[in-house]
Amino acid sequence: MQRKKKKEYCCFDRLRRIADRRSQADKLHPAGDTRGLATVHSPIGHNRIGRLNMLHKCIRIRPEVVKKCLRSGSIRNLSRQSSKAFVFDIDGVLLRGNKPIPQAHQALSLLNQEKIPFILLTNGGGVSEEARVEFISEKLNIDISPLQIVQSHTPMRAWAQTGEYSRVLVVGGAQDKARHAAINYGYKDVVIPMDIVRQTPSIAPHHQYTEHDLKKYAQDVDLSKKFDVVLVFNDPRDMGTDIQIVSDLLNSENGVIGTLREPPQTAKTRPAIPIVFSNNDYLWANDYNLPRFGQGAFRMMVERLYAETNVLSHSETLQLTILGKPFKIQYDYAHWVLIEWNKILHGHKAHGFMPPLNKEPEGLPFTDIYMVGDNPASDIHGANANGWESILLRTGVYKDADWERTKHRPSVGVFDNVLDSIVKVLNK
Repeated sequence: MQRKKKKEYCCFDRLRRIADRRSQADKLHPAGDTRGLATVHSPIGHNRIGRLNMLHKCIRIRPEVVKKCLRSGSIRNLSRQSSKAFVFDIDGVLLRGNKPIPQAHQALSLLNQEKIPFILLTNGGGVSEEARVEFISEKLNIDISPLQIVQSHTPMRAWAQTGEYSRVLVVGGAQDKARHAAINYGYKDVVIPMDIVRQTPSIAPHHQYTEHDLKKYAQDVDLSKKFDVVLVFNDPRDMGTDIQIVSDLLNSENGVIGTLREPPQTAKTRPAIPIVFSNNDYLWANDYNLPRFGQGAFRMMVERLYAETNVLSHSETLQLTILGKPFKIQYDYAHWVLIEWNKILHGHKAHGFMPPLNKEPEGLPFTDIYMVGDNPASDIHGANANGWESILLRTGVYKDADWERTKHRPSVGVFDNVLDSIVKVLNK
């Protein structure tokens, strides 16, 4: 029995020493970069690389250390010091493209072991929450509930429940998956651009849909019936076609496709029907070595074409709504979801809770919420603006070379991977 206690103490002591070294490094490097310590203290130029590598190896939290501590329970006391919760981005934090980031499984396993609540907050989308968590769970080999994820378009569920919009054009995503996500939210009449192309191919003469796509995924639709709103769920797969159809609707007569309204003399920035973008990410990370254009780039093109069509001045822009990170509406919504998941984690039954839109959370059970992301412009910006702690990782969009021009900087620090960041927080 005494030997077991000694083993637990040694494991705890090792993690404490790791955390102490990282704390020293944070003070020496503004980004919280542990590797900066070697550079600062190296008196001889040619030894800098060697010292850097030596220190980095010394304080890196290896998987076997975490596993050992999970068995011994030595982290448990640390996690109970205060009520912490975590919110994770997905792309560039847990996955890179379709490939899992190596430390992601251990990081989430550690939180599950300690019953520390966490949810996923992503600017991705285009599929249902159930389909997304099934994919992530398989890739990371860990169970995640659909109640633990907020995609960029998840808040659109609220409008379906209120019946604010009857007929919607859903844009983005592969095949007809976004349609199914919208129907799952409760929308009754959901049209995708592919439906319109099948009905009238000349609307997009250079569309990229195959005959197989049009037969399998498109549906017959009544084009004489008006649309109430454009909902951009995800990045377009055929951007040229989507830009054309969306622009047609924004300049239509009361939302009827194939019509053109009279040029507005006043309120020129107001489109014929509302348009909602589920996120504003200009760039995102996949398994390519450079970031790729996202939905934010699509928004820019739609805005520019609308401005040209309606002869807007330089001070005028298209009226639109943007969800997703870094906007407050998304963080408040995610906060409600996190509170509800915390209740479920501690024995409450799920009862179909619907988070309200544009309402700050009440009855806050957490002392700190940590947003872990790879994109300073969305993850870090949003967390800082909403009073959360922020953690930036090197496994996605952000690179160390970007630090000097990074406007939104993390409150906790910059880390090599998600596991390093979690262990640092739990040992605070």
